[in-house]
Amino acid sequence: MPSTVLIVDDEPAILDLARMILEDGGFSVVTAKDGMQALREAEEHRPDLVLLDLVMPGISGVETCKALKSRAATRRVPVVMFTVLGAESDRKRAENVHCDGYLVKPFTPEALLTEVQKYVIPQHM
Repeated sequence: MPSTVLIVDDEPAILDLARMILEDGGFSVVTAKDGMQALREAEEHRPDLVLLDLVMPGISGVETCKALKSRAATRRVPVVMFTVLGAESDRKRAENVHCDGYLVKPFTPEALLTEVQKYVIPQHM
């Protein structure tokens, strides 16, 4: 059974690109377009990793991460922030809500796979 990655981003093109890269890399992928949907998908699918955009409409990535880390079912799931915001202050905000990693967009397929593989291992079918 492949490891499941939940990708959360409000940009459909980013969701599709990241999904294709991770599926080609041997991962099962679930997507969400905002924080509320991410919380529902995380409860339903129990992902092995959450790749989470920092800036989204509605609930921000920071608030979504805080909620994931406070719930018994998802508190141990690694969360990697996935954002265009590369400033040290943005990284600190993410660290303050106990995110596990930080990947700045734009990204290469190799960078995405390397970051994800720090936390979960793909299984090729």
